[in-house]
Amino acid sequence: MKTNDLILQFTAKIVFFIIFFFSIHIFFAGHYTPGGGFVGGLLTSSAIVLLVIAFDLKTVRTILPINYMYMTASGLILAFATAAYPIFDGKPFFTHYFDYFNLPLFGKTSLHTAALFDLGVFLVVVGVTMTIIQTIGEDE
Repeated sequence: MKTNDLILQFTAKIVFFIIFFFSIHIFFAGHYTPGGGFVGGLLTSSAIVLLVIAFDLKTVRTILPINYMYMTASGLILAFATAAYPIFDGKPFFTHYFDYFNLPLFGKTSLHTAALFDLGVFLVVVGVTMTIIQTIGEDE
């Protein structure tokens, strides 16, 4: 029996976005400061788990119709491809490239292939964590 958790549901809707945007900040800050794909992925997963606690698994699945197994596979492919690409360029495995670009609104910005690797890690962490949570949540 599900109780009427109006305050929890209202608060979860607001806190979800706060945690999610903070996880994006941690993801992008991770190249120069502590953080990155792993911590950002855990924060995103915790935001989704908050929604699962406030509502239920079926409701969250209708709101976020994501197949987390595909997300995990995509993250693994992206992370491995980013790490393996330098081999085809005659450089060691895990060599990262970067360059400086003038982007509108941001100015002179350095873009790194390490961010692509972190994105792969982010997708793997969110995918695996949410697959585990959904599997446990479905168990009656």
